[in-house]
Amino acid sequence: MTDAVRKVSAEAAELHQHCDLIDALLGGTGAMRAAGERYMPRWPGEDQEAHKTRLAVATLFPAYQRTVEVLGAKPFSKPVTFGDDVPTKLQEWCQDVDRNGSNLHAFLSAICDEVLGYGFSGILVDYPPTRDENDNPLYVTKAAEEAAGVRPYFVQIHPRNILGWRKDRAGLSQLRLLEIESVADGEFATKDIEQVRVLGRGTWQIWRKSESAGKETWVIHAQGTTTLKSIPFVPVNAKHPGSMFARPPLLELAHMNVEHWQSKSDQQNILHVARVPILFARLLGESALTVGAGSAVKAEHPEADLKFVEHSGAAIEAGRMSIHDLEDRMRQAGAELLVIKPGNTTEVQTLADNEQGSCALKKSAENIEDAADQALQFMADWVGETEGGHVTIFKDFGAATLAEASAELLLKSNQAGKLSDESYYEELQRRGIRSPDVPWVDEKERIDSQGPAPGTMKDPEKP
Repeated sequence: MTDAVRKVSAEAAELHQHCDLIDALLGGTGAMRAAGERYMPRWPGEDQEAHKTRLAVATLFPAYQRTVEVLGAKPFSKPVTFGDDVPTKLQEWCQDVDRNGSNLHAFLSAICDEVLGYGFSGILVDYPPTRDENDNPLYVTKAAEEAAGVRPYFVQIHPRNILGWRKDRAGLSQLRLLEIESVADGEFATKDIEQVRVLGRGTWQIWRKSESAGKETWVIHAQGTTTLKSIPFVPVNAKHPGSMFARPPLLELAHMNVEHWQSKSDQQNILHVARVPILFARLLGESALTVGAGSAVKAEHPEADLKFVEHSGAAIEAGRMSIHDLEDRMRQAGAELLVIKPGNTTEVQTLADNEQGSCALKKSAENIEDAADQALQFMADWVGETEGGHVTIFKDFGAATLAEASAELLLKSNQAGKLSDESYYEELQRRGIRSPDVPWVDEKERIDSQGPAPGTMKDPEKP
């Protein structure tokens, strides 16, 4: 019996270090308000109630959330395609790859969002138990297993759910995952409890809390062996394939979004103050004042004065411009994932690393593609298949991003005779301007059948 199984290791704590910030930004206004003073500090001298009121009216500009959503959609703007080497039954399983109704395209899209948001995600390739707690088979035949839908499936693992791991030269030797399991609570209700799954090479354990002599401790609830000699877990990293460490690729944007949250609150506060003019009275004596359209104020002192004092508005305009500048910087920070990187120092390095024309988002998509291939291989290993095969994710963001800007240049090159009609058509398809489903041969037939373009025919009566 031990409590150490539930503790977060130092390595996992490093993996989690930005999760609170990302959770709050992706959670929207409600989550940012719930974070309280963590992302909206109190001003010096500001009492608790004033801060609570200021926090209650603050709203989040969803720059981080929207950037993750928009960028994450780009690799999946076209369907994930299977290679010819993916076995038929694996392709069939991928139509419901997580046994929750998600096909492989939708599952990898969710992985991409998590990778862009947190810098890390994981794919566990699990398999339902085929033996009971007494090690007796649950299914008599293989056909019975298949009829019951027993087959490998994918599970998305959030970085927060990773409690720790061990590695050696052969890779992962142990992995601890925090899980929430729904169990019966009385005759009709259910409740969620924590459990820790400990995976080893060919082994698994489920740990749960147990109360003994008024003290809670963690004990093994279930355990068993598997047919695999490795841990079927694939880490998905935004930058470094296979690494268990990560840094959100949009972390600086996240910090700027928090700055915007704070600055916008300051702007709201100063607008509230500026919209309420202050009545200033000087040398009017101690008598009660009645101010209104049907009343008059008398004063005997020659220097007496009564007026409304209003904010000049200079600070308001400065704050407004500062917020606009910050929003521009956030847009730029999000767009940088699509910026084409410069080539390497030498031509040899450029050809070797394939850096020319790549971008940070493309690298993330490539890592997700590689992770999907590894997960398919684990799926194949579970059922004794030799090859899991490969999938392809859309990665030509440079062409898609520059479509409008480059389409006119392509047309001019074609009209000048420097680019063939077929190449021009293929480039339009690559940029998503023309449907990829229509081949050039069919398009050429359509062009030929419609006759010459207007204005291109010569009048036979004119020389």
